[in-house]
Amino acid sequence: MQAARRCAVRDMRKLLFAPHSSLLSATHTRSHGRQRRTATRCMATSDAPTSYNWDRCARNSDRLVDASDGASVKVHRVVKADLEQQLEQHGYAAKAWAATTSFKANSELLMLPSADGHLNKVLLGVESHDDMWAHAALAKLPVGTYQLADAHGIAASNRAAIGFLLGCYSFTRYKSKSKSSGTDDHEQTAEPGGVRLVWPSGAEKLSVLAMSSAFYFCRDLITTPAEDLGPQHMVEEVLALASHHGAKASILQGEELLEHNYPAIHTVGRASHRPPVLCDFTWAPPRGEGEEVLPLLTLVGKGVCFDTGGLDLKPAASMKLMKKDMGGAALTLALAHLVMTHQLPVRLRVMVPAVENSVSENAFRPLDVLQTRSGLTVENGNTDAEGRLILCDALFEAAAERPDLLIDAATLTGAARMALGPDVPVVFSSDDRVWSDLSTAAEEEADPLWRLPLYKGYRRLIESKVADLSSTGSQPGGGAIVAALYLQEFVKGVPRWLHVDTGAYNTSSRPGRPEGGEALALRALWSFIQKRYQP
Repeated sequence: MQAARRCAVRDMRKLLFAPHSSLLSATHTRSHGRQRRTATRCMATSDAPTSYNWDRCARNSDRLVDASDGASVKVHRVVKADLEQQLEQHGYAAKAWAATTSFKANSELLMLPSADGHLNKVLLGVESHDDMWAHAALAKLPVGTYQLADAHGIAASNRAAIGFLLGCYSFTRYKSKSKSSGTDDHEQTAEPGGVRLVWPSGAEKLSVLAMSSAFYFCRDLITTPAEDLGPQHMVEEVLALASHHGAKASILQGEELLEHNYPAIHTVGRASHRPPVLCDFTWAPPRGEGEEVLPLLTLVGKGVCFDTGGLDLKPAASMKLMKKDMGGAALTLALAHLVMTHQLPVRLRVMVPAVENSVSENAFRPLDVLQTRSGLTVENGNTDAEGRLILCDALFEAAAERPDLLIDAATLTGAARMALGPDVPVVFSSDDRVWSDLSTAAEEEADPLWRLPLYKGYRRLIESKVADLSSTGSQPGGGAIVAALYLQEFVKGVPRWLHVDTGAYNTSSRPGRPEGGEALALRALWSFIQKRYQP
């Protein structure tokens, strides 16, 4: 069955990219009692984008190796708080060398030579033994094979392995140096002779490799320039992910969005020469007859592949990083990859509206009144607040199935970044218990999140004199809350809803976290979901 699904996805990929009027055929399927359509398109395959990032997200996985008879250098972790005491255990020479090199155990390495001048052992400074990011420093070691000298449980071993692989991450797709030397950071295997780490004792290989590939996939998608990651490229990445896991995908593009009543998505994306799309796929693990129906988990990700601001044009400084405005979609796809890889006992639905907010003669305007899938009319307060407009159509469709849990992720507001900075995503939750569980997971994973209120007193700010709703607030301040309240209008009836407003980008480099796209909140969300649904 999975092979048949993959063939169907491949056929869709070959036929998808065409002018809006080239629809040749369509098949109808029933999904949870609602009619949905899978569209098929015709175009020369040489003109169609192909999946790039998904096919390369497992690179560097072979840097983690099984123990062998070959020599490996031992790595001893030194907890910063106990630095002096632990240095004593390694002898006077080690302590003296640490003083000479100003080793403070701040996620850094201290290489200790043997009497004959070879590398004898390595000290790694950590905040704690499960400090994931400190282990990223291991990727900077000289070529060779290394092994952690001690073990501190499964969770700590998993984090050590993930941290190492994230330390190996880099984005060099456009670097001519790597091309001319015959190597490519985006190849699936690591460079011959690179740094390798023996699998930490007790590490769960499936969990480690799934999380690292999810991070790579998310980072690569966000960091890729918009020229190579428009809506149709996003379709390719979604189809590749869906095909890999045997999921069932459907794509609506261009005028089909109007035919199937997704008018807000179409309105936002119609000005671009790359037509807007809605990617939608479903997945469930194999189940036997008579088994109870699994809970429905639905993920929705904002996929604005580039945001000029529209007619409310952004200034150059604000527009520069807008390739990252599909960071919510990237996070959603990474999370879906984890759910499917671990065969979580849920029915999964993933929706990614993907558009380019451009300027042309048919661009939508300030104070235009937009139609939405819900039937509500929306007065557009600002064309640069386009993300909530494409999300509202997708969220309303998602809410119609009354999922057990609905999560949307978006690089939605500058107000969230002003409030919490680039590293801490804002979360809005309609359910206190859900937030409590997510908050606990975030703390355990050291993956920070912060809740803001769905303050009902601000609901008046999205009232409009000419339409059912205004897309933006009627006064400055509270922008992240106002945007969340707007989205809440389209998820009524859903018992549990989480809205994640993320920055999706590292603005500077740190160990394991190079400047560029970032899967902020991924570990917290996955831990929360896994604990909620894993038997």
